[in-house]
Amino acid sequence: MKSWNDRLSTPSINGIRPSPRTIGDVVEGQPMRVPTARQVHAFIRSIPEGMDMNIRALRTALAIEHGAEMTCPVTIGYHLRTVAEAANEDLECGMALGDVAPFWRVVDASTPTTRKLSFGAAFVAVQSKREGLER
Repeated sequence: MKSWNDRLSTPSINGIRPSPRTIGDVVEGQPMRVPTARQVHAFIRSIPEGMDMNIRALRTALAIEHGAEMTCPVTIGYHLRTVAEAANEDLECGMALGDVAPFWRVVDASTPTTRKLSFGAAFVAVQSKREGLER
C-alpha cells in the first residue's frame, strides 16, 4: 500500500474542465479547476501562521489563481486528506511541526475530512488553539 507521502507525490492530471455535473456550489458546465495534491499542499503551506481559511475560500482562491470559476469540491476533499495524512507521517518520522503543511489552518473538527483522518480530530483542535484560530 502506498504511503500518504507517495500519494502526495503521485503525478495526476490537473487543469480546468467544465464540471460534468452540478455538485455542491459547482454548476454543470462551469469552468472548474482540478488541482493536484501537490498544488493543494503548496497552497496550504502558503497560509501564514495564525490565519485560517475555510474550504470554500481555499477552493475559490485556487480557482482564481488558475483562471477558473471554482475548484472541484470532490478533488479538494481527497487532497486535503492526503496533505493531512502525509503531514502526520512526517511528524511520526520526527519532522518538526513547523516543517509540515499546516492543514489545521483549513480543516477543523466539523470538516468532513477531519472525521476520516487516521489520527483523529484532537490534533487538529490542539494546533488550531495553539495558533489562536477561532472557529
